[in-house]
Amino acid sequence: MIRWGVLVGMVVALVAALAAAPAEQGATIRPEAECADLVGDFEIPGTRAHVTQAEPVARGHEAAHCAVLGYVEPEVRFQLKLPTTTYTGRYLQYGCGGFCGELVPPSFPDCGPDIGGVAVASTDDGHVGRGAVRSADGRPAAANQAARDDFAFRAPHVVSMAAKRVIEDFYGDPPAFSYFAGCSNGGREGLLLAQRYPHDFDGVIAGAPANYQSPLVLYQAWLARTNTGADGLPVLTADLLPLLHDAVMRHCDRVDGLVDGQIDDPRRCDYDPAPLGCAGGGGKCLTSRQLAVVRELYAGPRDADGRRLYPAGQERGSELAWEDWITPTTDARAATFSALLADNFLQHMGFPVGSPASSLADIEFTAEQFALLNVEGVRGNAMSLDLDEFRDAGGKLILWHGWSDQGVPPRALLDYYERLARRDGDLRSWARVFMVPGLYHCGGGGTLTSFDPVRELLAWVERGVAPDRVVATGRAGDAVRTRPVFPYPLTARYDGTGSIDDAANFVAAPPAEPTRDAVDWVGSYLHEKPGPVAP
Repeated sequence: MIRWGVLVGMVVALVAALAAAPAEQGATIRPEAECADLVGDFEIPGTRAHVTQAEPVARGHEAAHCAVLGYVEPEVRFQLKLPTTTYTGRYLQYGCGGFCGELVPPSFPDCGPDIGGVAVASTDDGHVGRGAVRSADGRPAAANQAARDDFAFRAPHVVSMAAKRVIEDFYGDPPAFSYFAGCSNGGREGLLLAQRYPHDFDGVIAGAPANYQSPLVLYQAWLARTNTGADGLPVLTADLLPLLHDAVMRHCDRVDGLVDGQIDDPRRCDYDPAPLGCAGGGGKCLTSRQLAVVRELYAGPRDADGRRLYPAGQERGSELAWEDWITPTTDARAATFSALLADNFLQHMGFPVGSPASSLADIEFTAEQFALLNVEGVRGNAMSLDLDEFRDAGGKLILWHGWSDQGVPPRALLDYYERLARRDGDLRSWARVFMVPGLYHCGGGGTLTSFDPVRELLAWVERGVAPDRVVATGRAGDAVRTRPVFPYPLTARYDGTGSIDDAANFVAAPPAEPTRDAVDWVGSYLHEKPGPVAP
């Protein structure tokens, strides 16, 4: 028999749980304060935050909301949008790409009527970039350790604390559930938050994570230098990329059993570009030096002793995405994005303040150089395999990557995930990976161009419904294409009926052979969380 006191306690706990749960089926939480009254200063653990502007925005292309601008000391700017008629107790914070440096307005996710409105926030990570590509400008951090720390690890954490405080002031309660979603550097931030600040978010989406930050910058430098000749001009030019890509697709599109303009797993593609060599034939062809560059790009960087300096290279099928990132579009002397990232990091962010810097022109591709970069880089690398506290708190992690990502090689994520799985045999119960065929860096591609698992993350955290598939979208010619992406290592197999552009006509299939994803390279992984850091 249950004692009366125990029964009362159970009822009280149930009522509290229901009160804390987000509203569903269109029920909303109304503001308890005026938008303008949010302006002011307040303390958060270890620092102060300031709301400098709060203005109501009438319903237009977005839901009606209170638009908030502010900063956390010393200068981590943030923007927060608080729905005034659709809020259901959920908060979503976005990561930023590159080196950040600009405050990109956060957008409301399309969560559907069963979920409703979500408060959203973004940050510039503590500095303002300059120049044509602000997200590739490292100068603000050159002699400013605080700016470096904000970018490396602090900014997303302090913004989460400030945003939750503003949400509580506006609605009367903090968010019932908090989420983080980011890609590239934002994916690094997502993993770093789960590792260092495991109670900030209930669920994290980390897309194409640049969690090997300092090794990845060395990789970007290697990309730029590999495709630069002694004359300073690109060896492989943009006009040759379609020739190379078409040859790869003719050779490998069918290896997954379906000719559909995409390669489901590039690791099964063994194409070598030798048939494209200039052996006296007419038309476009690749010189011997261009053939060598292509093979190097596929293989990835090694030092003079053959040791891998990064766990992956460019994937076959990604060739069209190399334009602008690895080879210029039109102006042969224009800096590619890989060159901009590498040079800015090496000159302004890669080495401890006050120590000699380096540049794209003189960096060496050696294990010793790799180690020197990690002296400062370890502050921002999200390399810990210890996510136990995040897992034990009920946290859920969705990792995803495009198989044709030209910026952050996708096999690096699988290397990290296998190492996580070795440490935690029940990893799939709280962390899953999704590999999207043909998708470029964070979006775009030849067929599938968009992947957004926000709804799946919410269902996993709030209802315990683990994501068994996420639908990617794109185009194939004039047709809209939808294709299911199943948790790795499963892939999508056509069931033989209906359109190949309809996700409903695909089922999950196991890999053709067991996966072995851990790579022997010079990088190292932390088996414990990094030591305490300032808030």
